[in-house]
Amino acid sequence: MRKFQLLILVSAVAAGVIWWGFYRTHHTSSLGVASLLPKETLALAHVPDFNRSRGEWHRTDLYQLWKERAVQDFLAKPRSKVPTEGRIGQTVDTISELEMKDAFVAVISIEASAWEWAGGFRCAGDTEKAAKVVSDWKAKFIVTGADVKRETVDYQGRKIQIESAGLLTLSSVWAGPWFFFANNIENLKALLDRADGRVKDARTALSADEVFLAASKHMPASYAALFYNRVDQFVEKLMPVGEKSEATPDQLAMLRQIRSFCAATAFDGGRMRDSVFVGMPKVAELGNLTRASLPIANKDTFFYAASVLNLRKEMEPGRQTPGPGWLSGLQKITDALSANGISLEEWKSAFGTEVGLIGSWGTNAQFPSLVAAMPVKDSAKANGIVTTITTAKTDDVQWTHQEKEGAHYYSSSPGAQLLSFSPTIGLSDRMLIVGGDIGSVEAAMKRGATGSSELAASRNFQNAERSVPTAQQAFVYLDPALIYARFDTTLRPLLAMGAAFLPAVADTVDLGKLPPAEVITKHLGPIVMSQSYRGDGYLAESVGSVPFYQTVIGAVTAGTLAAAINNHPQTQGPGPVIHHVIVLPSAASPTPSASP
Repeated sequence: MRKFQLLILVSAVAAGVIWWGFYRTHHTSSLGVASLLPKETLALAHVPDFNRSRGEWHRTDLYQLWKERAVQDFLAKPRSKVPTEGRIGQTVDTISELEMKDAFVAVISIEASAWEWAGGFRCAGDTEKAAKVVSDWKAKFIVTGADVKRETVDYQGRKIQIESAGLLTLSSVWAGPWFFFANNIENLKALLDRADGRVKDARTALSADEVFLAASKHMPASYAALFYNRVDQFVEKLMPVGEKSEATPDQLAMLRQIRSFCAATAFDGGRMRDSVFVGMPKVAELGNLTRASLPIANKDTFFYAASVLNLRKEMEPGRQTPGPGWLSGLQKITDALSANGISLEEWKSAFGTEVGLIGSWGTNAQFPSLVAAMPVKDSAKANGIVTTITTAKTDDVQWTHQEKEGAHYYSSSPGAQLLSFSPTIGLSDRMLIVGGDIGSVEAAMKRGATGSSELAASRNFQNAERSVPTAQQAFVYLDPALIYARFDTTLRPLLAMGAAFLPAVADTVDLGKLPPAEVITKHLGPIVMSQSYRGDGYLAESVGSVPFYQTVIGAVTAGTLAAAINNHPQTQGPGPVIHHVIVLPSAASPTPSASP
């Protein structure tokens, strides 16, 4: 009996050791690095295990797409034109050989516009080889020559190397497997004191800061990279109270409410998962997201977004700063509402506080369609507001009205200059829909009347939806595979035609080697994002084969550049009417939960 009990005890201990080893291998935390930094640290970037993250990256769908032979063949010619070809790969290989762990960079303080920063990493490999690599890096970082001053300072048995050139000073030191650096030697000494255990009071470290702990607890247990920023203190350092700023008082007040910002990227099988937390009080009680516009989405929908809006004083006349293009057009609509006595409260009583954006691209359609939708609470009041918008006296737009199957449609005449496009507004007793033409709005209205959604019934959507928490304030679904498939069908013939008229293009890229659509789309899964309030801040979580926020930033940047080119005087001229989408009202201001 005793032997059996001993066997059980040994098995339990072995299982515990195995579990702990697995946990240590797959669990990362910023607390270890945060314990080395002072409590007043303003920002921190942390990469816990470079080699592990690199291995996980190599298993992602996006990397598998990059390694496709057809993709490599297509990129071979443009890559050969890049003079830095291979340098990034060499640097990555060098870092990998160091077995770098817990790499970090932190902003310690900002005084008189001077930033004090520090950083370091732990070498799990050959420290002598790592020292040589670091020496080579420093030689590139500090300008070499007669102007470089070097000195060595002894501190608590460690030798601190100080190198300076002009205004740039770098202090660095090896402490066992740790390499630390800073632009202020006192901050470097503080790092050494904590690393060597001379500072016993843990309450003075960033790891004891309540704001940091509150933000980091919302991050995943294992991540590839993390960034933390103490926003309120950062704002106070950069824009002290009473100092003039281009930001409005309301914007500054909003920024000062934000205690912290924390974001982490992790790998989830072949997908990438992002977590973004904004620590701040809840702005308003607007209810949870219902996704009332989801029935409009069909099997050809590549983009669906829904968000709860916080409609505030922006609807007041003159509140917005007039902007170019469609922004100035939205200002006209806002002014028309206010000029006709329609207040914010009247808008709220007519429409819900939720807006949806639906982008669809049919198989045989040359271009995608995009519509915006809001639920109707009071059809009589909603009809009065829309009538006010469409009957407002303006010199540059005329609206026509028609009624079909109980829904009202208001279409502007083609070529109207308002907003530089021809919008169409559809209104039923359930939904307000705005789009670029009457066809897309009417089709959306009919789908919405059914009460069921083809998109919601699809397996892709359901699997994506289950991969994130239930959204309270905002939800986004994006299907990059569908976008690329439709884009390829439209673009490929145009590229072939362009190559015939522009032979010089062949010197840069071989359009005949453009990968088939199926090679690309098999690696592109849906992207989904949900945002909710978590008691002490707004948390957004996204997952997909392509990172959500980088995709959004890229799309916005591309759209901004395209708009700038389109609005440039030399590029403007007669041509087809470009249809865009507006979301009414222009005063709609997303809650901070929609901002991450």
